[in-house]
Amino acid sequence: MDELAADADAKQAVLGAFAALYPWMRSHYSRPVRDYASRVFKAPALKSEPEVRSRSLAKLLGTIRNAGERNGLSIEAVAQICGEFEKRRVLQTGPHLFLLLEPEAYYTHVFSLLGLSAQACSTYVSYAVSTVSLVERPRKGPGWFNVDGVPTNVFGLSRSRMIGYSLLTGPGSYRFELMPTEPNAEGDALTQLRGLLPRTPFERPAHAIKAANLMLWPKLFGSSFAFLQIDDEDVADLVADHLSDAGSWLRTRLLEHPKIASNILAGLDGLAAGPWSGWLARGTDFFWFYENGKRLPLRLVGGDLVQPATGMKVARFTVPDIVERLAGRSLIPNLLLMFLVLSILPGVRALGGSYQPLYYPLMRYVICMALEDAGVDEDLRRALAADDVPGAWGHRVIECYDDPFKQFLDGETGVTSGLLDRFGDTPFAKACGSMTSFVTDPSWQELHRRLRQGMVAPTDAEWAFA
Repeated sequence: MDELAADADAKQAVLGAFAALYPWMRSHYSRPVRDYASRVFKAPALKSEPEVRSRSLAKLLGTIRNAGERNGLSIEAVAQICGEFEKRRVLQTGPHLFLLLEPEAYYTHVFSLLGLSAQACSTYVSYAVSTVSLVERPRKGPGWFNVDGVPTNVFGLSRSRMIGYSLLTGPGSYRFELMPTEPNAEGDALTQLRGLLPRTPFERPAHAIKAANLMLWPKLFGSSFAFLQIDDEDVADLVADHLSDAGSWLRTRLLEHPKIASNILAGLDGLAAGPWSGWLARGTDFFWFYENGKRLPLRLVGGDLVQPATGMKVARFTVPDIVERLAGRSLIPNLLLMFLVLSILPGVRALGGSYQPLYYPLMRYVICMALEDAGVDEDLRRALAADDVPGAWGHRVIECYDDPFKQFLDGETGVTSGLLDRFGDTPFAKACGSMTSFVTDPSWQELHRRLRQGMVAPTDAEWAFA
């Protein structure tokens, strides 16, 4: 009982921290989770916006349109997706690029569909982070999948080709081999799973998972929602589009302005040295470098992107160098740059996981302070300050450990089976379960301590753009 009480206290501490930082959330704790999903998917209020916003949104819609056409969606479906997204301006950015049958992804998509259906939408765009490793912890990550409780190697790769390698690893040949770790584990479930997935080889693991998800979506969720998943390769193309436009903010401010990039990096360093430290690390400067299948950090030094471990100059911080390397996928935008082009500049609400509700507002603060210190873009700064719930918790809101694949085999999945009603009617505080991804995390424990002791507060300048 003491352990249960401790778990309950830990969960209440997290909910209390959320309520302190996002006061509007508190009223949802005692209501059905559908109400919360409806709120975060409700379109932001219409208002006048600076030219940079409309220009950036047009580029994002172009990226969505290109992705839809590349994935074989009909012209009508693509037009509907773009039309609803332009009106709604809400993007699920939480899940990594997992197979849809992975519980962490599956129940987040259920949550998203709860919000979308409440807003009478029939299309769904999800950004899936693909700059992650094939193995994120032992036998966990996009390179692994549990079948009948047995860890299964998705691509049949050796340990040396999985540890430290990214979903965006260099070109090769990747198939859904589905090799169980236990002998004699071959069974009907594994055979049926193989029948659901593509049999052709793919150049990259990320391409394989995206293709599989296109096949799995109608089987799991029916045809009520047109689904489009974009990832970091789409973001790379979007950034290249910005940089190729001589009048875009990303080109004129981030690359060509003498102060903006350095101001942003200094702002990140300042956060790391202050009371909000631990949430927004300077992992790499604007881009990751991909070499031999591995993701490596870069530092902006004297106009060059330099690999700090070796001192090698990877690229000049100029339009031609960066656009060329984005096209070749040797450079991939980092999380800050991704949020700039998907959310901050176009005015799109970003929904994310247990860390995003903290680091995303801090990103917005760093960008605004960089612009203020440079004395530019007052209209954009005003727009950012007036945004209606620019970001919110939207990934793993529903904590459920039921196996979606087993449910599928038993015929229990699908929107038409009452899945949304069952989860939507669950009270928020019950739907989020024990909030495992929060209560066991040292960063959230430390945040609660700092809030309790007054070391950080929602009135801090760093929290002004939440």
